[in-house]
Amino acid sequence: MNKEEFKAKAEQSIDEVSAKINEVKAKKESVTEDSKSKYDEALKELEAKKSELETKYNDLKEASEDKWEEAKDAFSSASDSFKEGWSKISSLFS
Repeated sequence: MNKEEFKAKAEQSIDEVSAKINEVKAKKESVTEDSKSKYDEALKELEAKKSELETKYNDLKEASEDKWEEAKDAFSSASDSFKEGWSKISSLFS
């Protein structure tokens, strides 16, 4: 995969992250008051991971040739971290 393909895939990942966060926000509206705090905590964690992912994406876009692999690995790691967090959180609400 070349740089442009990876950047496009990375941007798509961020869009998917936003969609998943919106999904949790939508579900939060239909739960009991007792459960809302659980959703608030989950949203806070997901938004922090999204912010980290966006930072890594910006680093990726601006990476020089000699820093490309490092930036690519950092983005991939942040993406994996979000996916792990999402798996844990989504299992709580299924």
